[in-house]
Order: sequence, then C-alpha cells, then structure tokens
Amino acid sequence: MYSLLRTLLFRLDPETAHQFTLQLLRLGGIEPIHSILRAIYSVPSKPVDAFGLTFKNPLGIAAGYDKNAIAIKGLSALGFGHIEVGTVTLKPQPGNPRPRVFRLLEDEAVINRMGFPSKGMQQVSRKLLRPGLDTTSEITRSTRPAAGNEMIIGVNLGKNKDTPLDNAVEDYISLMKTFASLADYLTINISSPNTVGLRRLQGREMLENLLGGINLERETLNLKDLPILVKISPDLNAQELDDAIGVILDKSMDGIIATNTTLAREGLRSKYQNESGGLSGSPLRVHSEAVLDQVVKRVNSKIPIISVGGIMNPDDAKRRLDMGATLIQLYSGLIYQGPGLGKRILDDS
Repeated sequence: MYSLLRTLLFRLDPETAHQFTLQLLRLGGIEPIHSILRAIYSVPSKPVDAFGLTFKNPLGIAAGYDKNAIAIKGLSALGFGHIEVGTVTLKPQPGNPRPRVFRLLEDEAVINRMGFPSKGMQQVSRKLLRPGLDTTSEITRSTRPAAGNEMIIGVNLGKNKDTPLDNAVEDYISLMKTFASLADYLTINISSPNTVGLRRLQGREMLENLLGGINLERETLNLKDLPILVKISPDLNAQELDDAIGVILDKSMDGIIATNTTLAREGLRSKYQNESGGLSGSPLRVHSEAVLDQVVKRVNSKIPIISVGGIMNPDDAKRRLDMGATLIQLYSGLIYQGPGLGKRILDDS
C-alpha cells in the first residue's frame, strides 16, 4: 500500500510531500481512524527504562518529522514508543528559502537545509497542552498529555537564527521553562548544520557555558526530574567528541542523541549530491554507527544513548541496540519505507 502512496508522494516536491503526509497523519488522530491505525500497527510491548521514564518500546520518531507538534496523536497510533517534536525555537522563524529539501533516490538519502523553521515556542506549546490549561500553569509534568500517558513526548530545542551564540543559553533556558511542564524529556540541539555557527556550541568552552547555565537553571527551578539530552553531530573528530561527551557528563545531562545529519558526501550518486545542508538516510549509517561506537565506550553506561541516523531496516535497528544504544529513532527510513517500518523493526527485534 505504501509503495503506491510513495509513488504519488515522490512526484511532489519533497517538502510539499512531507506536509501532505503530516496532514494525513493529523486525520489519524480522529476516531475511528485512530483506532483502526492502532489495530493495523499493533506491536508487541517491549518496555525500556531510560532517563527515569518507561518507554513502551525502544523505537521513536526523530525530531524534524513533526516540527510543530501537529500530528502527535496520529503518529502515536503507529506503534512507536516515543515522539520527539521540533526543533522548536523561542520566536517563530521561517527557516531558509525553498527549495531546501532534496531526495537522493539513488542513494536512499535526503539532504535538507531547513534552518529550524518553527511556529515558535508559544504556538507549539499550545499543541501539547491538556484542554483548559495554559503555559502559565504550575510547572508539573502531569500536564503533558498530547498523545496519552503511554506515549513519551520529547521536545527538541534550538536557538533562533538571529540569537548570537553568546546569548544562546537564554533561548534554551526560556524554552526549557515553557516545555518543562509539557514534555517528558527535552533535547538541546546544537548540532544542526543548517543554522550558521550553531555547531560551534559543541566546542568545550561554549558547551560548558551553555550546559552549565541550563543545568543551574534546572536546579533553581527544581526540575531535577526533567531529563535533558544533548544531540551531537556525526562530524566531530575524536578529540572534539571526547571533549563534548566530557562536558555533557560533567554538567549532569541525562542522555546523548547520536547523531544529527552530516555534511559528508562520500560515495553519493544523485544529481543533488552537491546541495548544501545535512545528509540523512542510508549514507549516514556508517558515520552514525562509528560515532555511536565511540560514545558507548566513552560514556561507559553512565547515561543512556539514543541512536539515530541511517536506520533503514530491522537489521540496522538491531545492530544499534546491540552496539549499546538504549533507544533508537527513525526519520528518513520512514520516507523511503513508510510507516510499516516501525512495526517490522519491533516485530523482528
């Protein structure tokens, strides 16, 4: 069934196709469609404990798929254990000019240079609220309900394009304060290649200042039970990666997501291979697995790791878990394989 839909979707501009898919998924939040989808995509329960949370299974949807939290209930019907929405920025911003997403069919890959297009903190937060509550409600995670208690919701946070790097901590703290009551966990995104200068925040000194400020504010607000993860780039060299992990551990972050998209372009065949932006899909597999291997060794079981990037089939997923990832996430695999990929992974694992 998805093969036919994919043929139709792939005739559209990639970003248009994605928005159309999200609109279809919004319909999946309406009864009786929601119940029908839950029956079709029913998967075995495989609970995983991480970050003080219990995930119903280890498979989630990566940030970037539902940036503005418009299709959470529909996505929750597809069997996943968690959904990470965003990246969300403090103020609304349009992102980079279109075209900004490219399918590399021959490579089973995607290049994007979206640049954090976001409806902004206030609008996205309203999508995650229980009816009758508002963002001025007392900070308590019991207000987070968007897809029901069984679905773990993460929110991926990014700085606005026009926020100077030296002031980035202010964006992240404001976002943390708002989403603390609405999310099960938060992710600090400092590794997208599509916001100028953002990846510099992964350097030791800037990362110490950023994560130190975030953790201090978390303690001040008594949000010690709010898990905060950091998403890292696959393009860090060994020393940079070691430095970043050291800071993440030192500043009491709760987990690492490895990895974001890559700027590498080795071995590509598509005519779009030289488009600027972050590469995801099959070619990212090798980079992401190499980083995961290093992260697992360096972390030494101190904090959990979520692996994402180049997971395109059940074998890829099993390998990441066998390598030491606690949880895994999909994005480009869903574009090429459809929503049934999640069920296939969970049925086979």
